[in-house]
Amino acid sequence: MSESLAPQRTIGASTPDPTETEPSRLGLQLLIGSNKFRNTNGVVRIQGKEQLFLESKPEQGLLLVTIDLYGETGTHIGHLRRNVLVLNPTDQFSVDVHRADDSVTADLPWVRVTDQSTGQTVLEACVVAHKKIQVALGKFYSHKGMLVDITPHYCRIGSGTTLFGDVSENKGGTVVLG
Repeated sequence: MSESLAPQRTIGASTPDPTETEPSRLGLQLLIGSNKFRNTNGVVRIQGKEQLFLESKPEQGLLLVTIDLYGETGTHIGHLRRNVLVLNPTDQFSVDVHRADDSVTADLPWVRVTDQSTGQTVLEACVVAHKKIQVALGKFYSHKGMLVDITPHYCRIGSGTTLFGDVSENKGGTVVLG
């Protein structure tokens, strides 16, 4: 009779311990300037609009970048979709993509978008570890025409918002800037 009174785990008995599956469920960690955004879905919303999306495809040795590019007035002037320029009417932008070489363990994928008219880097991102992507450099405009300036030390949106060394837990959601 004492056996029937003992607590038994019946609900969810076949489900694994959450601590064992946690690493596989966690999203991407995005390093934007000196800021860490943990457990994200790879989407970056700038001033209320989803403008940047980063994906890591380690099985293909690729980092995929999708970004809407705007001019100083907020006019849509370019669109990069998964490393392919699908809107670039004046050939203003170019893209360099480095695919990781499986035979070299330290070789990691990266993507660089360059403004051909100025020679400046618009965005440079690289995979730094499994599920960890770094945006080290960026100089582009939001849909509101505000300059987004990313350096290894900070991320600045216009003249009002500067993020420096922030750490954010995103719970699988979007990174919000500005």
